[in-house]
Formats: sequence, structure tokens, C-alpha cells
Amino acid sequence: MVIAHKRGAGVATVVRVECPYNRGPVFDQLRDATMLAQLNFSSTLPSAAHLLVLLPKSKVLSKDAPHVELLIAVLKRREMKADELAKSAVSANAANSTLVVWAMLDFDKDTFALQTQVRKALQPLLDEHPKAVAISVAGTDAQRQRIAELAVYGAWVNGALLPVHKKKDERKALQKIDLYGFNDKKAFDALKAQAAGNLLCRELTVLPPNELTPGAYRQRVKKLAQENKWKHEEFDMKALRKMGAGAFVAVAQGSDPEDAAIVHLSYQHPKAKQTIALVGKGICFDTGGHNLKPSRYMHNMHEDMNGSAVSLGILLAATQQKLAVNIDCWLALAQNHISPKAYKQNDIVKALNGTHIEVMHTDAEGRMVLADTLTLASRAKPNLMIDFATLTGSMAMALGARYSGVFATTDELAQRAVSAGKQTGERLCAFPQDEDYEPALDSKVADIKQCTLDGEADHILATRFLKRFVEHDTAWLHVDLSASRCEGGLGAVGAEVNGFGVAWGLRMLSFH
Repeated sequence: MVIAHKRGAGVATVVRVECPYNRGPVFDQLRDATMLAQLNFSSTLPSAAHLLVLLPKSKVLSKDAPHVELLIAVLKRREMKADELAKSAVSANAANSTLVVWAMLDFDKDTFALQTQVRKALQPLLDEHPKAVAISVAGTDAQRQRIAELAVYGAWVNGALLPVHKKKDERKALQKIDLYGFNDKKAFDALKAQAAGNLLCRELTVLPPNELTPGAYRQRVKKLAQENKWKHEEFDMKALRKMGAGAFVAVAQGSDPEDAAIVHLSYQHPKAKQTIALVGKGICFDTGGHNLKPSRYMHNMHEDMNGSAVSLGILLAATQQKLAVNIDCWLALAQNHISPKAYKQNDIVKALNGTHIEVMHTDAEGRMVLADTLTLASRAKPNLMIDFATLTGSMAMALGARYSGVFATTDELAQRAVSAGKQTGERLCAFPQDEDYEPALDSKVADIKQCTLDGEADHILATRFLKRFVEHDTAWLHVDLSASRCEGGLGAVGAEVNGFGVAWGLRMLSFH
């Protein structure tokens, strides 16, 4: 069955409220992971051991290009024309032992292509784990700014360290970026916040499931709320049972201890005219429940909380940018375990909005925890609600890992979402959610089936299911994060876990 094979189609489990982040090396590692290299502006070409030279595409090399004579010699040896640097970067060691990489950027290409080219040009330099990297940019004023932004952001997100657990970790974080050719500091303030949000998302996502339990996650979120002055509210299992949030509770009840919760964070700006709700699926580990995943598909299911990490990354970046928009962030934090108390096929549970759900497959837990969370979020009547979830394998089958899918309540909203993806390099494909799909979810014994057993068009059916729990005709975007992990990197980010959705979400917020 397709559902059993889906990325993140799992159930929510609650775990111990012990938090490993307030002691020992793991906490130190997490703090170091989000530290970004210091950006310095230089009026003369810095003398550095690692130098990236970025030029606009041209058939002729400028005589002012750094180490131009060496570059000419390298191109001659490779029998390359100058403008072929727009297809692949070249590198060489200068006489002073500086490793130099040259590349040209073709501004006729889209953002994703430019990000990818800059990231690949940076990689030989970052592979040596330098303390400092120098970046030289050229072209018109507008070209210099564009190139500088791409390069500095790429150095920030790829030069920071994410948590690993090795007896001896010889990696070194990038500490300094020297920029030559562009010196407007304000141009990087928003990018730095975006990089911090991307790194927060990725650092949380890569943590092992024995460290990032729902309870530990809640403690981490509480600390973030204190640091950033967010309003913080938790609905634990006791509260959720009392409220009647049966869909969430059904998934989380299979865990011991019961440390699952829906966490609500609020950021407010005095000049805000609109409120955006961010909703994130936070399944800290997904076994599939009684419909147990085979090992091949259970591997990396600690990343099934990526949707919540994307939401948190957006919230952190928006806070640091001081965006003039109010944000309500709702995190559905749980695990999907197998136990005598775990929910089962053919169970009928009553969701927060009174809808009775016939459980068809315990590995379709993501839509269960999101159902009650979307109801809570929509009852606050936001101007727009966006949810992020590693929800279905059928989306990964449809798109692979290079795009994510998006569903919208209007065509205009879908077009806006796709446009934001093109602008940020986090590409989205819009999918339909027409009413005639929904009869597949008709149940003889309840108001709706949780899913079907054949898995056909499950990404669409999951959206039709979730729509039942969105109240007040709220404008709503559902993002199915099939691109949350991409082997070989994606766009600006060279790591497999790439933080897809943070940059896109910030662009969507800026529209408001």
C-alpha cells in the first residue's frame, strides 16, 4: 500500500518532558549550529586563503577581475571560452597558495539556477572548512547586489555546522566572510534573519529521535519563546482530551509517556494589519503505528517533524526582520508509536469540530494531528493560514524531491504561492483539490474516512480531508513538503536536509 511507504505519513507520539538541551555537549552544539559567520565589507581585495570570484556572464574577461592572468591560463589549459564560466566554475591555486574559484552568473536564468551555481562554486572552498572566505563581485550596481546576496547567503547556510554525534568532530564552522565589490550592509539584514531561520529548521530536523522527543521539543520551543518574546501556550494531552480533540489524541495516545501537545506561539507587530497562521506537523518519530512501516521506509522518520521546524524557522526569521504582520504559529508535536493503547484500523474518533473519522490506516497520522490543529488555528480567524507537513508519499511520487506541492483555496492564492517559489528558489507545483475527489472518502459508519487503502491521489485526498477541519472559510495553503530532503542538496543549500519552505514562507508573509 502506498500510504505505508509515504514520507511522513505517520502518527503522533508523546514522549518524556525531559530536555537534553539544557545540559551537556548537545546543547552547546545546537547553539553553535545557528551562529552565522561575521560579514565584513572590504574596499580592497582581501588577502585570503579562500577566494570566490563571481562575475556577470560575458564573452570577454575584465582586466580588473581578481587573478585574471591565472584565470586566462586555466581557461586556455581547459580549452574553455570565458562565457563557459556561466556553465561551470573553475578553480586554481594562486602563487600565494590562495584557492581561487571563478564563476559567471547568467541573469537570464531563474533564482533556483543561480542559487545552485553559486552553491556549487562555493563548495570547493567550504570543503576545506576555512575560518574565512573572501567573495569578490563585479558588474553593474544591481548585478553586484544580486550576486553578493546570493553568495553571502550561500556562505551563511552552508558554512554553519549542524549537529553530529561523533567522538571526534574535526569540522570547523565558517567564522568570517569578507565581501569586496558591494558594501550596503542593510541589504543583508533580512537575508541574515532568513539564514538563521533556515538553520534553526535544519538543526531541529536532523536531531535524532531519542533527543528531540515531543517533551524535549516543547522545552526547546519554550526557550525560543522566552528568547524572542513570543506569547507561549500549550495544550497538553489532558487539555486536548477535555477539549475533545480526538483526532490528535488518537495518534498521541500510543506513546509512553504522554508528552504530546499542540503548542501555540504568537508574534505581534504594532503596525500589523493582518494576521497569518502557520501550522506545522511535528511528528518526532513515525513508526507507522499498527500498520508498521518496513525498515526502509521507517529510516529518517525522525524528520517527520520538519513541517513544525519550517514554521518555527519562518517565525524566528520574521521576528528578527521585525515584519509588520501578526503571526500565530501552531505546532502539532507528537509521535506515532505502536503500543496496546495505540489507535487502530476501524477505530472511529471524534475530532475537535465534531466530525467523526473512520481510521483506515494508522500510518496516515499526519492528517489526524493536523485536523484538530487546523481547527484551532482557523477558529482564531486569521487572514491567511499556511500549513507545512511531510504528509504523503504520493506527493513524493508525483514530484520527486526537487519540488514541493501546494494546495490553495483560490486560484489567485495558488498563483501567488507558485510565484513566491520562483522568486525564492523554493519551487512549488500547484495541485487541484476539486470536490469530485471527495466521494472516495465517504464512510458508511462515520462522517469521513481518514484515507483510502489504495493510495491513489492520496496527496489530493489528504487535502480534501484536511479541508473539513478548516473553519470560517479561512484562506488556506497546504504545503506537502516532498522536497524537505534532497540528496545532493537543493538550490542554495548543499545539505540533504535543506530547510525548504522557510524562504518561501517569508516571501508569502511579505505580501501581507
